Amino acid sequence: MTEVYEDLVYEVTDPVALITVNRPDKLNAFRTQTMHELRDAVNRAVADDRVVGIVITGAGRAFCVGLDAADLAAAVDQPPRSTSEGTEGSEPPALFSYLLDVPKPVIAAVNGTCAGGGFVLAMMCDLRFASDGAAFHTVFSKRGLIAEHGTSWLLPRLIGVSRTLDLLWSSRRVEAEEAQSLGFVDRVTTSDLLVSSAVEYVVALAENTSPRSLQVIKELVHRHLDLPWPAAAVEADEAMQRSVRSDDFREGVASFMEKRPPRFERIAIEVSRDRSPTVMTGGPR
Repeated sequence: MTEVYEDLVYEVTDPVALITVNRPDKLNAFRTQTMHELRDAVNRAVADDRVVGIVITGAGRAFCVGLDAADLAAAVDQPPRSTSEGTEGSEPPALFSYLLDVPKPVIAAVNGTCAGGGFVLAMMCDLRFASDGAAFHTVFSKRGLIAEHGTSWLLPRLIGVSRTLDLLWSSRRVEAEEAQSLGFVDRVTTSDLLVSSAVEYVVALAENTSPRSLQVIKELVHRHLDLPWPAAAVEADEAMQRSVRSDDFREGVASFMEKRPPRFERIAIEVSRDRSPTVMTGGPR
């Protein structure tokens, strides 16, 4: 199934939603419409019980180079936004930060240049696969900016403080192999295998793991980053008690004992206008 967008291509092939930023003549620079379409596409994937994971990539030779030049020029003359003013109601004022709350795995398949806001997009995904020709640039300091949209919060958690300062201060080009050694790229592959490797990763998750478990694991990992150990331990134990009473646990044990693939229920979560999720359970696959 393919949904029609102007700046994106959205395709679902069970169990993967593939979202391609499709402005190759602009190196996939995003404008306001691109950002709205991306969020809508992600919400579609979250609400589709066929989808276990989401892969985001770019068309052509770039992943995304950040804000479109025309919008960047216009931003120079815009008055500063109030620090109390969020991007979406009460949400944090951080571009693409909603991806941290997506209840399904999100993988960035970085196929080329990844810079500025495109770097933010990749960092906000759960995993980053990169082609061996990909390159990363933070860019911000070269434009007279600071680390944009949550980068100074997230990047140290991925690679540590000193490495973060190096990348953000220098805005230097980082090749895929170095990015993997630093810790913010998880896999490097050839360009012709990039998207298929990300898709295969999601397929393996769908065949072997519980979508509900994936959701809860992601929630706990992010929540526990800033919780003291005793509180995190209590919360994890409560989540474990819920999981051992679940149908998925019974299916997981039964499939192991019967030496067959598990048939876990898929999940679909409708995102309402106030962004409060409504969880729906799909059938086993």
